[in-house]
Amino acid sequence: MAGYINNPFIIAGYEAPEYFCDRKKETEGILEALRNGRNVTLTSPRRIGKTGLILHLFHLLKKQKKGTMTIYIDLFPTSSLSDFAKLFADSVLGQLDSNPVKLFKKVVSVFKWIRPNMTVDEITGQPKLGLDIVQGTEDRTIEEVFKYLKESGKECYIAFDEFQQVAQYPEKNVEALLRTYIQNIHNVHFIFSGSRKHMLSEMFLSPKRPFYQSASSMSIGVIAEKEYWNFAASFFKEQGRELPEDVFHLIYETYEGYTWYVQKVLNQMYGKAGREVNSNLVYEAIAEILKENEYYYQMLLKMYSSGRGKLLKAIAQEKKVKEITSGAFIAKYDLTAASSVKSALERLLDDEIIYQEEDGYIVYDRFFGQWLAQN
Repeated sequence: MAGYINNPFIIAGYEAPEYFCDRKKETEGILEALRNGRNVTLTSPRRIGKTGLILHLFHLLKKQKKGTMTIYIDLFPTSSLSDFAKLFADSVLGQLDSNPVKLFKKVVSVFKWIRPNMTVDEITGQPKLGLDIVQGTEDRTIEEVFKYLKESGKECYIAFDEFQQVAQYPEKNVEALLRTYIQNIHNVHFIFSGSRKHMLSEMFLSPKRPFYQSASSMSIGVIAEKEYWNFAASFFKEQGRELPEDVFHLIYETYEGYTWYVQKVLNQMYGKAGREVNSNLVYEAIAEILKENEYYYQMLLKMYSSGRGKLLKAIAQEKKVKEITSGAFIAKYDLTAASSVKSALERLLDDEIIYQEEDGYIVYDRFFGQWLAQN
């Protein structure tokens, strides 16, 4: 089962179904919606496995029907309609026409507002196509790409990850613009995913918004501990090692079941072939991960004023803080006035360094939180 890769605990991308744990109910629910012509919104906190689930769905869709096209577009780096238009064009045209020479000819003949430029890859020596969009024509470029998708006649599935970004673009009526094209293209099906549940829900559940009730709403939580342990233990067993349930529980509980962190620790432990799998190995793996990222964590902390840095460390020490402006919390960590704490918190939330869960505030990156608590 783990034959063609060195480590079965994947921490980036997607390899194959055998390296993907559970999510059977969520997978079937999303596939059913897409098969029946319903677009889907998918929400979850970051690093819980949302992207992996989307790529797993894409694998199954392509396996079920030959010729199916799947396109994953991460909108997190975008901050304007111009960014969106370029990323959208790059992603779609690169998938439907992978040959850069043919694509160059097609762009020249079909698209009015995209300017192709052909270069040579310095490493491979192969031709490489770049796309530039004529300034001020972003909306028409997007229209052309949607028309191109429609006229291709191919069954296509597009996932816009971190879709809530479009609501923050400075241009007006972006949601209405996209909704107009999306509702009129029937050979393309969409997954709108995001980690900011409140923002994404507002976009699709508010009667005032263009995407109101235009997609089935789904969310994912952590993988059940027992299911995850069985999955992980099977790979260690193939390696001739035992992963005791209590050792796995230590990892799972430490990171509250968040998939990426659990996978990262398991990956580190699996790489230490021949070692007994116990709690000492868990702590050793975590220490190595924190050490590897120490320089980055130091630079990240230096970005903030002493007041914000102090608040970050206080939250990390507590692991989770419910009443962040309470007198008890402020006094315990010698913080400044409640108003200053609130101001610092707002900046940290905006930067997504701190995340607000239903039961309190946490440091978003669990490893960073552990490093802060130790330093």
